[in-house]
Amino acid sequence: MQKPIVRLVTCGSVDDGKSTLIGRLLVQTDSVPHDTIGAARNVRRAGSTIAVGDIDFSLLTDGLEAEREQGITIDVAYRSMHLLDGRRLIIADAPGHEQYTRNMVTAASTANLAIILIDARKGVLTQTRRHTYLAHLVGIPHIVVAVNKMDLVNNDQTVYDKICADYLAFANEIGLAQSKSAAGNDISFIPMSALNGDMLVDRLDNMPWYTGETMLEKLEAAPTAHSEHAEPFRFPVQFVCRPHASDNPELHDFRGFMGRIQSGEIAVGDAVTVLPNGYTSKVKAIQLGEEKLQSATTEQSVTLLLEDEIDTSRGDMIVKSNDVKEPVKQIEAFVCWLSETPMSTARTYIVRHTTRESKAKVGSISYKVDVNTLEQQAATDLKMNDIARISFKLAQPLMVDSYAANRSTGAFIIIDESTNNTVGAGMIV
Repeated sequence: MQKPIVRLVTCGSVDDGKSTLIGRLLVQTDSVPHDTIGAARNVRRAGSTIAVGDIDFSLLTDGLEAEREQGITIDVAYRSMHLLDGRRLIIADAPGHEQYTRNMVTAASTANLAIILIDARKGVLTQTRRHTYLAHLVGIPHIVVAVNKMDLVNNDQTVYDKICADYLAFANEIGLAQSKSAAGNDISFIPMSALNGDMLVDRLDNMPWYTGETMLEKLEAAPTAHSEHAEPFRFPVQFVCRPHASDNPELHDFRGFMGRIQSGEIAVGDAVTVLPNGYTSKVKAIQLGEEKLQSATTEQSVTLLLEDEIDTSRGDMIVKSNDVKEPVKQIEAFVCWLSETPMSTARTYIVRHTTRESKAKVGSISYKVDVNTLEQQAATDLKMNDIARISFKLAQPLMVDSYAANRSTGAFIIIDESTNNTVGAGMIV
């Protein structure tokens, strides 16, 4: 079976060194093709002080021509590397500028670990606070604060200690608990120089006062999503398989429910309930392709066969019978607006939650959050990159969890029914 994937997002202020950090990690772990490294030796972004022939590590993630010309990250760049235990690490390099908030939210929504970079010369900035708030909003459980460019402050431990204290003061202000409980956030700090490689892969000798893990050691120890505490079984039905046209008589009565396990695990013989209709049955068989399984777990795409013929279709949610939640027709959520067309309380939208869709009306906008000051402001609509707490009235019932309890079934997207464009992303309170 394929090993789990660790998903990481890097964020920070403009020019804090996110792309350089990722680029050096990729090169020093031999995760970059040699021709790509060759290009990074010869291509230079505007204003670069790196000599031709040396590797400009930032170019290994900044692929857009516009980014090279402006010297900033605009889009989300994804790269992967393999950890020593065989797991794959997916790295998302998120844009730092405020006008690309929606890009960062998109990148962070699936991450289990965030690296927030701080320039040691500048300390905790407004953008640092904004990115920390966004990481907290999208439920990233593990945060590594990388105090970068320590070489430019003479590797001074006093500077590092002050930045750590300032960051923790803000983290406590917004409710980030420095704990390793399932419900809390694990915050750790690393002093480093991405350009020189200090504390990234190699420890070197420039900061003997720091005895903690290097960045690579921290990534190697990172837990995989869904692995830290027990989660309820959630199986949204994607497709009902009825192969009537098959020449195989054994398949004439076949009725399988196909989908991806969003969380939890299931085994043959488990009692299940289908929502929203409430029908109950037991799992007769589990198939992965043509292979029969006794059990299946999170992120596996499988086919479930039930003992009873019950009316189930795409969009229904299969849960264990000892963990049934009542479907709802009203939800409250934090929403990040992604579209250039503002949200209107007069319009009808489509809410897509796992495999189920429902028409929805905006009930009310409780407040909008200023992502720089974290001030709560009154609002009658949302513009691109705005984040607000909103209630929705639904035409069809949805089986939802809170985002804090289950990121898979606590999230949804908002679709413009006239254009079919995704215009917003929501996290259920």
